[in-house]
Amino acid sequence: MRRRVKKFILLSPLFLLGFLLFIALGGEIVRQLWNWLLPPLFGWPQVTFWQALGLLALCRILVGGLGTHGSGRSNVRRRMEERCDRLTPEERERFRQRMRERVGLGESTSAGGGQTE
Repeated sequence: MRRRVKKFILLSPLFLLGFLLFIALGGEIVRQLWNWLLPPLFGWPQVTFWQALGLLALCRILVGGLGTHGSGRSNVRRRMEERCDRLTPEERERFRQRMRERVGLGESTSAGGGQTE
């Protein structure tokens, strides 16, 4: 147990330094790309390192979420598939018909061979 604690204490500063270096490098890359592309193309102002870091964080929040890595979506899909697998063929057809009516498709297209108007 003590060996683990010593290893953690020795490696923690390295992890922290690596994390800070990763953030600094990401901010600098965003700043360089912004200042290289957007002012000449669109006439937008150049950004500072801190503004670039803010843009990086904003993009991460808007596009990447807050560390969920898409697990919420995959869990919803998996639970829905499990529920559908437990349905009988009759229940499944009733569900499909209700969904078609809900989105405005009307009658079932599988039974009649074509869409009814």
